[in-house]
Amino acid sequence: MVKVAPEIIFENDHFIVINKPPGLLSIPDREGKEVSLKLLLQQKYGEIFTVHRLDRETSGIIVFAKDPETHKFLSQAFEERAVEKYYLGIVTGTLPDKQKTIEAPITENMVKRGVMIIHKRGKPAITDYEVQEEFGKFSLVQFRIHTGRTHQIRVHMQYIGHPLVCDELYGDGIPVKISSFKRNYKLSKNEEEEKPILARTGLHAQRLHFTDMEGKSYDFEAEMPKDMRALLTQLRKNS
Repeated sequence: MVKVAPEIIFENDHFIVINKPPGLLSIPDREGKEVSLKLLLQQKYGEIFTVHRLDRETSGIIVFAKDPETHKFLSQAFEERAVEKYYLGIVTGTLPDKQKTIEAPITENMVKRGVMIIHKRGKPAITDYEVQEEFGKFSLVQFRIHTGRTHQIRVHMQYIGHPLVCDELYGDGIPVKISSFKRNYKLSKNEEEEKPILARTGLHAQRLHFTDMEGKSYDFEAEMPKDMRALLTQLRKNS
């Protein structure tokens, strides 16, 4: 079960904006056995329409439509790149370029289903990034994606050699423990083994900016979850 309940950031008659906790599926998977955010919303609201999605491990801001017209309008806005999408991610290492645009086409790996790769036959994918803070072994980076390819940020960061921390598909998948960057780390007396601070892909959908059917402009932000905040606090103390 998901430990943290999804937080409603905003809702009106046409759409609902949620801060999705990590570990929760956005929409039902093929088997449909697991709880998903869409299912939870359907239980509360009845009919709900998927506009876009976040990976299970990714936390943050996601929008669902409440009626077919809004669904069509917002889906089109996402498709036509009329929505500004910002993410925060903790990546491995120190990036030589502090600000850059990555333009590399993405497609699914024909051998490993569910894994995406950079390939010339792929769909165009554009990611802007800007380094926010550096901690030696890790960096906090803000991303703006101009396209919405599956696993886009994760694939692009692997491509430039700085995958997101704890990313099982595109990085080493190793949970981050304080001992990995704090010198002379000692377990407390009641601890038998060290628990990781972050044990999922370190990516958070931070902000969405879009205009609705009436031409009203919205700018939403979602607070970073506890696990990423805890890691950043420790990195700031120990870097």
